[in-house]
Amino acid sequence: MAAPSFSTATLTPVLIHLLRGASDLASIAATHAKLLKAGFASTLASSNHLLAAYSRCGAMNRARDLFDGMRHRDVISWTTLMSGYAASGRPREAIALLRVMQFSGVQPNVVTLSTAASACARLADEGLGRQVHARAEVAGCARDAVVATALVDMYGKAGRVEDSRAVFDGMAAPARNAVSWGAMLAVYAQNALGNEAIQLFAELRTNGGGLAPNHFMLSCAVSACAGVARLSIGKCVHGAVLRLGHGNNEVIAVALVDMYSKCGCYEYSRKVFDRIEQPSLIPYTSIIVSAAKYGLGRCALALLGEMVDRGVQPNDVTLLGVMHACSHSGLVDTGLQLLRSMQSKYGLAPCPSHYTCAVDMLGRAGRLDEAFELAKEAQIEGKEPLLLWNSLLSACRTHKRLDLATLAGQRVSEFNQDVAGGLVVMSNAYASAGQTDNAAAVWSSMRRRGIRKDPGCSWIEVKDIPYVFYAGAISCAGARADEVLMLLDELECKMREKGYKGRLGSARVSDGHEDDGDEGKGVMVGVHSEILALGFGLLVVPKGMTIRVMKNLRMCSDCHEAFKFISGIVEREFVVRDLNRFHHFKMGACSCNDYW
Repeated sequence: MAAPSFSTATLTPVLIHLLRGASDLASIAATHAKLLKAGFASTLASSNHLLAAYSRCGAMNRARDLFDGMRHRDVISWTTLMSGYAASGRPREAIALLRVMQFSGVQPNVVTLSTAASACARLADEGLGRQVHARAEVAGCARDAVVATALVDMYGKAGRVEDSRAVFDGMAAPARNAVSWGAMLAVYAQNALGNEAIQLFAELRTNGGGLAPNHFMLSCAVSACAGVARLSIGKCVHGAVLRLGHGNNEVIAVALVDMYSKCGCYEYSRKVFDRIEQPSLIPYTSIIVSAAKYGLGRCALALLGEMVDRGVQPNDVTLLGVMHACSHSGLVDTGLQLLRSMQSKYGLAPCPSHYTCAVDMLGRAGRLDEAFELAKEAQIEGKEPLLLWNSLLSACRTHKRLDLATLAGQRVSEFNQDVAGGLVVMSNAYASAGQTDNAAAVWSSMRRRGIRKDPGCSWIEVKDIPYVFYAGAISCAGARADEVLMLLDELECKMREKGYKGRLGSARVSDGHEDDGDEGKGVMVGVHSEILALGFGLLVVPKGMTIRVMKNLRMCSDCHEAFKFISGIVEREFVVRDLNRFHHFKMGACSCNDYW
């Protein structure tokens, strides 16, 4: 029986169909050879399909050779090669191609310009992005939904949030789709502007033309609530997640685990996690990191064992979370054993963060000589050494080892950035040892170098409104400021009757964690911000509800002791999130067991 014959007109569509479905280089090259044999490889349509196929499998050198050999190129040819470069992690070559294109006589379309804007976003290059934006304006498509969304993302990646919002606001309301709303939400979330992201999400619900938020928008909104610890709004978004049928989405579930954890509700985090049917690496890592923030070392170890039993391989972040949990719960030897077995047991080499955590772990336990030796042995570069020596310096100050504190302080002072916190701790270490001249010298050096420490602040959310307090500043309480101070005076008297030795506000040396003064000794620091936030919370948060206070620095020992006393006196529960972990105060005790 004779084999069927195919004309080239019949064969070419078949080969093009094969190209569209091909994903490996060998298949594409074989089809290319057949097109050459049939004499159709040089047609514009065939060349464009070949360009797309080579780009899709990452063979950009072959794609470029084909492109350079084309006698005729249209906008599809240029855009396809640009997209290939961008997808292959070569965004600069994509942008360079746009420059060449403008001299070819071929005009870019919306796909070309959105591809170029996306390439600029990968580079976070505002200058190149503005050039692409200008080209889009000239071409009259800057307000096209696809181009505008790419520009929103580009400006956001470059840190130009106002420009992102200007592009977004310039879009006609009907042109704003789920992708454009999601892009603007992501810009706010990525630039740590959680309150703005929450406000935009509210706008979507009221002015979005009935557009239902998708899983990406919901996860961005949840992450925004986590970033600014807005628990009540986070619960509302969680409700929307369930109503819209996204309760089983793992991406949203991970965001919810993180949000509840950062808002002081570990039990809710665990409930969300437990509802994930088959948790993968990311959910396990998220819940382990959450457990670490609450000092739940044994819980974190149990979760690690569970994930390994299920065949889920931990990564370096997972193990770092377990080490942090061990550090905050006194499981020092267990944490050190994990560090030493990472390579043999999990195939992961310890990174600088693991060594910094180990030094912190030893320092908390008072094993300062071991910590100092490990710090010297660790071969780490970049900013990690600063974190390591800062951690050791703080531990030396806590355990009154001025000899090692001096050595660690010398290492910290070698850095030029982000050293204020460490130098303040060094000053306080000297002051605690009675070496006031040395303490003053550290502050003089800081002034000479222009180094200032960020002021400590604490905030509390009441009826969806955050109230931010700074040390010694009660103005945030508004008309109730005098009531707050009177309440704190009353509480201080009751605390003294029960044996409290500190002072809620006095002329005293800073604890090294919150200090708004300019001197290193005898500073009038006033009432610390978390105490003011607590006093306000006691007045405005109904009885029976937990008072949740967030703080940007580590909680000092005086305030920690005060919170314990007050929780017993007023018989209420407080949750404090400081720089390192959460503290749950109840009936005169703290969940950290005074180990933090």
